[in-house]
Amino acid sequence: MTMQNKRYNLAFILLAVAVSNAYALPDDQEQPIYITADTAQIDDKTGITTYKGNVIIKQGSLLIEGEHVDMYRGEEGVEKLIAKGSLAHFRQLPRKGDPYSDAWGKHLLYQVDDQKLTITEEAKVVQAEDTFTGNKIVYDLDKSIVNAFGGTSKDETGEPGRINMVIQPKKKTKAN
Repeated sequence: MTMQNKRYNLAFILLAVAVSNAYALPDDQEQPIYITADTAQIDDKTGITTYKGNVIIKQGSLLIEGEHVDMYRGEEGVEKLIAKGSLAHFRQLPRKGDPYSDAWGKHLLYQVDDQKLTITEEAKVVQAEDTFTGNKIVYDLDKSIVNAFGGTSKDETGEPGRINMVIQPKKKTKAN
């Protein structure tokens, strides 16, 4: 195994540990959905509703913000949401008492039934004090698994796009 592969494996392990216990509050999907936007276009035949202009969607602890959001509804309710913007935003509380998990990107795809969030173009996820960035991040909310991918474009050093992580050390509790 090369040193590069070892680094990738270590980074993946650290990423998996950092996102453990990151699942949504169980009652979020049982809450009503509140939506504000400048305009809305509802297509009953396709089940797609398009919201434009400072779109804010709230459901329990879930928050989605974007300039343009397409909501796809099926027979059993909302199936997926696609949010776009200069940086669209996703926020959800994993557990009561924990800090929110936040995600930003120019394009967010939230698949409700699968509980998967795919963030592309300037993707960033922040959990507690840990930060993950890359060209694409796929976040499985149920399984607490994050997959981050670099891009093909080169960064300021001339290297191909890479993922970046900042993982804070765990704070030690003082014994009394």
